Order: sequence, then C-alpha cells, then structure tokens
Amino acid sequence: MSKYKYEQRVEAVKNVTEKHMSLQQAANILGAGKEVVRRWVKRYEEYGIEGLLIKNKKYSGEFKLSVIEYMHTHHLSLCEAAVKFKIPTEVTVMKWERIYYDEGQEALLIENRGRKKIENNIKPQNPKPPKEAEEDLIEEVQRLRMENAYLKKLNALVQERIQRENGKK
Repeated sequence: MSKYKYEQRVEAVKNVTEKHMSLQQAANILGAGKEVVRRWVKRYEEYGIEGLLIKNKKYSGEFKLSVIEYMHTHHLSLCEAAVKFKIPTEVTVMKWERIYYDEGQEALLIENRGRKKIENNIKPQNPKPPKEAEEDLIEEVQRLRMENAYLKKLNALVQERIQRENGKK
C-alpha cells in the first residue's frame, strides 16, 4: 500500500502545476519529500492523471534488460527511465542497473531473486553432533571443572599459608 493516498498525490501535483507552488512548498504541505512530489509531477506530465495510479508489479527479466539498454542508448536518467516505463520509483531501475553492471545481463533474467522460500513452512533443524563428539565434550567439561576446583583449593591453601607466615612475624 502506498504511503500517500491518490487524492493527496493529485492535490500535490495540482499545487505545483496549477497554483505554481514550488516542489518544496507542495511537499511541505503534504509532509512528503521534494523528490517524491517531483516524481509525481513527472508522471502527471507524461501520462496525465492516470500516471499517479502506477502500482508496483513484477517485471520480467527481458523487460528489465530492455529498460536498462533503452536508458543507456537514449542517455536517460534513472528518474526519466522510471517515468518512461511506468515504474513506480527510480530506485527499482537503479537496482536493475547495479545488477546489470555487477553481475551481467544474465543476472537480470533470473526471476527468483531475494530470500529463498522454505518448503512446507518447516525451518531446517540443526543436525545434532555425533554421539562421540557429545561424549568428548562432556568429558572435557568435567575435566575443566575438576581443574578449576583444584586451582581454587590450591589458592585457598596458599592464602592460608601467607596469613600464617604474616602472623608469626
């Protein structure tokens, strides 16, 4: 769901186009960012009032690739490309362009990006360590406990000896 209702977007665009307010003034009235209002105005100028109804949708890999290539051949900015292809935000185009440069055009054709789904809503369980490893760990803990107890008793004896020697002098 969009943060701003359709009526709010129309009002902001009318403030800029008909009342000749600055983008910043229209944004301040709505409590939005100046760039958000700029995007709405560009869509309005390109597609009319229907341009404010553009929604998020899933795009095919071929479409993503065609947007990036068109943007490069016609020297369009991210914002201009988003408006031209009715993409809700230029950030989407920016992500596609980054993937295009970092991973190559084949990466745009991969449809399943993002988190992988867990089948049957069952989380994978951590496998239990083998029985031998568990027994070894138990033995090590017991050995360390005995060592700790021995050192405590030794420390107590040393402290007692120091007190006796200090008392005789």
